[in-house]
This record gives sequence, structure tokens and C-alpha cells, in this order.
Amino acid sequence: QVQLEESGGGLAQVGGSLRLSCAASGRTTNSYVMAWFRQAPGKEREFVATITGSGVTYYGDSVKGRFTISRENADNTVYLQMNSLESEDTAVYYCAARRSARAAMTSPLYDYWGQGTQVTVSS
Repeated sequence: QVQLEESGGGLAQVGGSLRLSCAASGRTTNSYVMAWFRQAPGKEREFVATITGSGVTYYGDSVKGRFTISRENADNTVYLQMNSLESEDTAVYYCAARRSARAAMTSPLYDYWGQGTQVTVSS
């Protein structure tokens, strides 16, 4: 089993930055695909970014050029650097892990999930 714990959420202003962290425990996730999803009130869960074990990354259209996903395998941790935040980025952000080397952008393909961390962007 893998446990995922997100941190780093909070309140930011439009145009500001936040950095989310996701710490994995239970077993090493170095070969797993890791991802971030988000869900705003009344909306479906949305793909944000994913990174393979070898470091290949993919992003959702709404965050391209503003968000960066990275991983530190030595620490079993994944990060999401969020810059140029917009009010539409307000959501609960979830970390997810997939027992596969193949990237995926749909939530049902992920095996483990964190509890989520709230990000609120205000003007």
C-alpha cells in the first residue's frame, strides 16, 4: 500500500505562487507515475499534471506554462510549483500515484490518492 500526503496549500493572491508537496510512504514510488488533479466546488475532478518515473511530464491545457511538476525520488516526494495563479485555480488539489510506467491523464487510472489540500486564490 502507498499513502500520499499533500501539503503546501493555502491562500494566495492572483498572480502569486504556491508550491505543493506530496510525500509518499509505505513503499517507494520511484517507478510510479505521479500526478496532480484538482476539483473545484460543483465541478468534476480535473487533470493538472503528471510525471513519469523517468521525468517525462504532461500538463493540462489550463495550467501549461504556469505550473511545473517535479519529483525527488530520493525523498519519495512530488512537487507542484504554481506560478501566475488565477482565481480559476481555486480548488482542492489531490496527489495521485499509478502503478505503471505509462503516463495517464484520467483519474480512474490512478491507484492511490491523497486526502487533498485546499488552494484558494483571491484578488
